Amino acid sequence: MIKGSCLCGNVTYQISGQCGDIVHCHCKTCRKAHGSAFSSVAGVKDKDFSLTGGEFLRWFESSPGKRRYFCSNCGTQMYAKRDNTDQLILRLGSLDDDPDSQEVKHIWVSDKASWYSINNNLPEYQEFE
Repeated sequence: MIKGSCLCGNVTYQISGQCGDIVHCHCKTCRKAHGSAFSSVAGVKDKDFSLTGGEFLRWFESSPGKRRYFCSNCGTQMYAKRDNTDQLILRLGSLDDDPDSQEVKHIWVSDKASWYSINNNLPEYQEFE
């Protein structure tokens, strides 16, 4: 069981299955939503994800068909969900436990913050790949 929570602890979850590969997204909306150079994410099957505390969970539709879920008390980004998919996009900064996944790539490098340099050997993709 993998557990996670927001900064204030009001939103909590558990994952009964595996987290997918780790992807670092540099798109403008991820940078804005997280206030950072990129967002590290992994896919999690809907059937493996359950909220254990979600009273403060809210969402924002950042692009058509994509909702970003966050804690309305502390602002922690928890996950995103696209319509008509069977998985969510977990924001790895909310994990309390090791996801036992490997980082595999950088995406949306075309939107990368000008002040950040990628300094690893992972593949880089200009858009979603």
